[in-house]
Amino acid sequence: MKRPFALVLLFFILFTRSALAQDNLPSWNDGPVKRSIIAFVDKVTNPGGPDFVKSEDRVAVFDSDGTLWTEWPLYSPVLFAVDRARALAPKHPEWRRSRLFDAALKRDLPALAKGGEPGMLTLVGESYSGDTPEAFKALAGEWVAHAQHPYFKQTYDRLVYQPMLELLNYLRANGFRTYIVSGVETEFMRAFSERVYGIPPEQVIGSHIRTSFLMSNGKPILLRRAKLDYHDVKSKKPETISQFIGRRPILAFGNSDGDVEMLQWTTAGEGPRLGLLVHHDDAEREASYDRKSLIGKLDRGLDEAPKQGWSILSMKNDWRRIFKTDKSQSATTDMQGAGNR
Repeated sequence: MKRPFALVLLFFILFTRSALAQDNLPSWNDGPVKRSIIAFVDKVTNPGGPDFVKSEDRVAVFDSDGTLWTEWPLYSPVLFAVDRARALAPKHPEWRRSRLFDAALKRDLPALAKGGEPGMLTLVGESYSGDTPEAFKALAGEWVAHAQHPYFKQTYDRLVYQPMLELLNYLRANGFRTYIVSGVETEFMRAFSERVYGIPPEQVIGSHIRTSFLMSNGKPILLRRAKLDYHDVKSKKPETISQFIGRRPILAFGNSDGDVEMLQWTTAGEGPRLGLLVHHDDAEREASYDRKSLIGKLDRGLDEAPKQGWSILSMKNDWRRIFKTDKSQSATTDMQGAGNR
């Protein structure tokens, strides 16, 4: 009699866990992706199961732009750089002679997108420098909370993906530590990561602007320089994860070719692993782009996913809701030439 009772008890526990997960992920449509996440969490947190993972090894890493919040029609940190450049322009008359800064000062977003990664990194380096980390984070936090997105007409902290907020909370409720690993500059993300995502600053890993120690009026300060020490994309992501976390993640979530190496390294480890990619295919509620886009290009990732066993999440089919609010609109028609439709 003991064996049947134990089986019934085990079934009840698993059923209850799955039901709770369904309730904790209300913005997700039922389907293979949602079920794979729930099944993965169930097996790695089941103490009696063969795939149990100790809580200290339950590390989940997430890209930022395009994975946790919108990156369309231009990465939000670059839009912040545009606003900072406009504010700092009176001190830099030489910027008027630069095609890159002229586009920024005119808010010519298609021109900035076509300028590619080198141009955007130059704009970020110049406009993010000159402050202490504390002063810069205050500026960035204020902007995220109060500036209005040029296409969605909402503040940036309302353009995070509600399903991802639910997933972060669900993972942490099951003993995971959640990290942001992104090409976005670290201090920019730290300005709002804890308030918006529940991710503390020490669990944010991004591109790094050179910072120098110096004495100012007899007080020690750190000053941000106009130079990136490294850009945390592609192969740099596994390197910084190893350097700053010290454990290989068991779950990785991204959305672009810049995340492929992070997913490769995560899912190549021993034991249960889960790799996921967000596919932006919802032009009605957000945007539709992938292989030919200048922003968040997802080409190699689409080819690698079936070979590697990664799940591809369709925003259109897998998410019942996109943003924290339901007032989303299509931005694709406003950005002609910036990517595929």
